[in-house]
Amino acid sequence: MNIEIKGKPIDQETRCEHYHNENDIVAIKFCCCNSYFPCYKCHEESTDHKVELWPQEKFGELAVLCGKCNTELSIHHYLTSGSTCLSCGAAFNDKCSLHYHLYFQL
Repeated sequence: MNIEIKGKPIDQETRCEHYHNENDIVAIKFCCCNSYFPCYKCHEESTDHKVELWPQEKFGELAVLCGKCNTELSIHHYLTSGSTCLSCGAAFNDKCSLHYHLYFQL
């Protein structure tokens, strides 16, 4: 499965020019355009529309991509994962939780 990552990715593990530390390996599918971006800044700089947050009733949707193993996670699984991929065990940046409100209705 080859999922297109839009925005400004800099490697195959979904790091981008804005967030590129070792654990920055998550891409989010944006509800507004059904496209994956490494971060909200990439979306903001690459589109001409405002972000539409994922509503809680859609948290079962596959909308988070692990850049390490390319597994899509549901929003619910991502938010409750403890910053770890449920498929391969890769550690995600735990500081991403500071940005959840930019993607998801909490």
